Amino acid sequence: MAAPGGFSARFHEGQSLPEYRVVAHNGAVASDNKIHDNVVAKQYGFSGGLVPGVTGYAYMTRPIMDALGPAWLERGTMTARFIKPFYEGDLVTCRATVSAVAGDRVEFALEALNQSGEVCAIGTAALGDASPAPDLARFPKSPLPAARPPVSYEALAAVDVLGSLSETVEAAQLEGYLDEVGDDLALYRGADAVVPSGYLIRRANTILVENVVLAPWIHVSSEVTHHSIARPGEALSTRGRVTSLFDRKGHRFVDYDVLIVAGEARPVMTIHHTAIYDVRKVGAAGG
Repeated sequence: MAAPGGFSARFHEGQSLPEYRVVAHNGAVASDNKIHDNVVAKQYGFSGGLVPGVTGYAYMTRPIMDALGPAWLERGTMTARFIKPFYEGDLVTCRATVSAVAGDRVEFALEALNQSGEVCAIGTAALGDASPAPDLARFPKSPLPAARPPVSYEALAAVDVLGSLSETVEAAQLEGYLDEVGDDLALYRGADAVVPSGYLIRRANTILVENVVLAPWIHVSSEVTHHSIARPGEALSTRGRVTSLFDRKGHRFVDYDVLIVAGEARPVMTIHHTAIYDVRKVGAAGG
């Protein structure tokens, strides 16, 4: 029997979606996160300033949006893990392969490669039944700190509930974002525009930045669940809380959960974000 949305007819296991190619752009050179600066990034062993992970995530969403359209922003999911950085001017190739089709659910394996064929990011995406609604009580609105503390284990351990962000997505702001990531998808423009997943996930970076003063730091991975579509002109609240802190190979990591809400009560997206808040420099002790 054909599944709702026609997945059983449209997709089959092992099917490759059309590749998406884009020239990487580091739009964060002037940001406070100096891991995007060429000089500073080289002190940490990189070839130059890193293209933000949230930009790589945005690139990886494009084959999925081409295949699934707005339905994916209503109830789809995605994971992304960044293995190697992209640099300014890299040719990025994003691939999506159907990994499973079961009833009304379709799943994809994702990868993003540079011009040398190196896999720089991997992930998954899926569309099926809507996920359970998040518990809004777990994500209360909270004021931003009057003075951000310098980042440390102790500072993050004391945060628990992060100070919240509020914004209204303006069409001009969205247009500037789309130009930065080089995305020309028609769904993101015009009177019936939808707000891209890649635009929203940037809020997960911003909420951490607005709660603690960070040194150079790196977005490592994300797990995203969409609950509803956001549109330009809507008021959005971004809320979050720290869930764990740990060390690995000389780096210090933070895990935190983020909820984006439209108005006061409609969940738009949940994000489980992992970042290195204390990056080991070249030559420092560690694996």
